[in-house]
Formats: sequence, C-alpha cells, structure tokens
Amino acid sequence: MNNNCIYLDTYILQQDMRIRLPKAILANMNAERGVTRFSIYYDNENRELILKKSDDTEANRK
Repeated sequence: MNNNCIYLDTYILQQDMRIRLPKAILANMNAERGVTRFSIYYDNENRELILKKSDDTEANRK
C-alpha cells in the first residue's frame, strides 16, 4: 500500500455481497449518496480492492 492511503474504517462483507462504505467517503471524496459511481479494481499483487470515483466518460462505457 502506498503512503498516500488514508485508513477510514473496517466493515464485514454482507451476505448479499454488499460492503458498507464509511460516511467519511462523502466528505473525503465529495461523493453523493445515490449519485456517485465508483469503478472497482483488483490489485492481484497486493490483494487489494481499489474504488475509484468514476468520471462520466468511464461510467458511460459500461
């Protein structure tokens, strides 16, 4: 993990595969509930999930 990472919280993977995001996401990433989209990546080398705030062009590709 790089030095620019900020730890926010730990949550359990729910039975229906949901992960609750900490409320700090709203302030730290200027995200809006029900509006902001995230792209999900997996870093196989470090076994990390990466959530990146999607821009409009990235969201429209799907």
